[in-house]
Amino acid sequence: MATQTLTGLLKHVANEFPDRRALSVSGKLDLTHARLDELVERASSRLVSAGIKPGDVVALTFPNTVEFVVMFLAVIRARATAAPLNAAYTAEEFEFYLSDSESKLLLTSRDGNTAAESAASKLQIRHATAALSVQDSELALSLPPSESGANSLDQVVNQPSDGALFLHTSGTTSRPKGVPLTQLNLASSVQNIKSVYKLTESDSTVIVLPLFHVHGLLAGLLSSLAAGAAVTLPAAGRFSASTFWQDMLKYNATWYTAVPTIHQIILDRHVSTPEPVYPKLRFIRSCSASLAPAIMARLEEAFGAPVLEAYAMTEATHLMSSNPLPEDGPHKPGSVGKPVGQEMAILNEIGEIQGPNSNGEVCIRGPNVTKGYKNNPDANKSGFLFGWFHTGDLGYFDSDGYLHLVGRIKELVNRGGEKISPIEVDSVLLSHPDIAQAVCFAVPDEKYGEEINCAIIPRAGSKIDEAEVQSFCKKNLAAFKVPKKVFITDDVPKTASGKIQRRIVAEHFLSS
Repeated sequence: MATQTLTGLLKHVANEFPDRRALSVSGKLDLTHARLDELVERASSRLVSAGIKPGDVVALTFPNTVEFVVMFLAVIRARATAAPLNAAYTAEEFEFYLSDSESKLLLTSRDGNTAAESAASKLQIRHATAALSVQDSELALSLPPSESGANSLDQVVNQPSDGALFLHTSGTTSRPKGVPLTQLNLASSVQNIKSVYKLTESDSTVIVLPLFHVHGLLAGLLSSLAAGAAVTLPAAGRFSASTFWQDMLKYNATWYTAVPTIHQIILDRHVSTPEPVYPKLRFIRSCSASLAPAIMARLEEAFGAPVLEAYAMTEATHLMSSNPLPEDGPHKPGSVGKPVGQEMAILNEIGEIQGPNSNGEVCIRGPNVTKGYKNNPDANKSGFLFGWFHTGDLGYFDSDGYLHLVGRIKELVNRGGEKISPIEVDSVLLSHPDIAQAVCFAVPDEKYGEEINCAIIPRAGSKIDEAEVQSFCKKNLAAFKVPKKVFITDDVPKTASGKIQRRIVAEHFLSS
């Protein structure tokens, strides 16, 4: 049973590697696995005595801090469900997420969050703060015990079926959908991530992604902790390019995971302000958006480590497929690798499995996959067909069994019946030496129904113009795939997790 709950996996690690470093805040604090376990147990006991019951949802809105990690794990240990929220939301957004998740308690840092607190107060949701003292690493939690007397944590036994995490999808096509994930979902995913990257107690990473999304939370934090490995949080509570490599060196990091936009920032800094020395990494991982082969090649050349691209989504508790470590097989630019710990198939519209090199919808099933969206029968009906979960992504397996993504089914550009993959056009644009970032998107067109446009961010000092971009595309793409209009800009809108949503980028440039 212990291996079927995240709580059980972490308990096992605290017993097996009690004195190894688990969690650091750069330059401020180090906790061992045993100490982290003590803090989680104590905080969890406080939650239970304050009346938090199994199945209650507790919202957390923090920067990437040790308080977030302890409280997140404490909520789950109490058999409640953790709902991490982006601290940058407006009061209206907090109101939507707090009510949609039916949260019973809002947890913040001692500094608080005005927008979250005003939404919680409007919805009559209790608010409490958590603060860890750097001096004695004791946690202060502003929760009074419940009137009903002591509720002992000893009686609280975690079950694989317990709800543990509640997140919303990023809503590329509609309002965000609520995704409930269980202890079993979390434990399965963490073990998949641990196995494909061979994470052990000797590994160490620095978190660069926000912990209110599955990528940073599952791949960076929880998989490391469950492997007995070490995690460092930046002192600023978020990613900073100027301290990233210092932290990586200081804490003997062996790998890191990030989205392509952060890899780009790290590369740009390497070009403009190189470090005197870089750590020897086992691998670099990229996920959450497609990584152009040109960027992969530049990362590998700059940092001397294999770059492993992976494929993931919230509904799968993050990881679905990944390129393997070099000792386990080749990693292919432009591919997201092989399925990890779950079944994956390419299906056509009537649910028939497609053979190699045939496009269809990527579908999955396994113990890491959510049982369904919360209060959303329509999405559940269309998302779970023929016994599979449907990702909404178009892709194909090559003859070696590696998955290649063509794009979101709803983001393909349909130009007079010709389907264009925006990922393919992005990759071509990013192979141009003067283009730092590129994103293609569909725009309405009277003649063809849809036409393709793109936005590019030039490299510093470059004088590239629309004509040069189009001429380069004409040499490398069929004529119908060449962007009709090129927006040259210094910024493109991104989501909080660093994802570029083509629909939002299209709206931004078409309205400006």
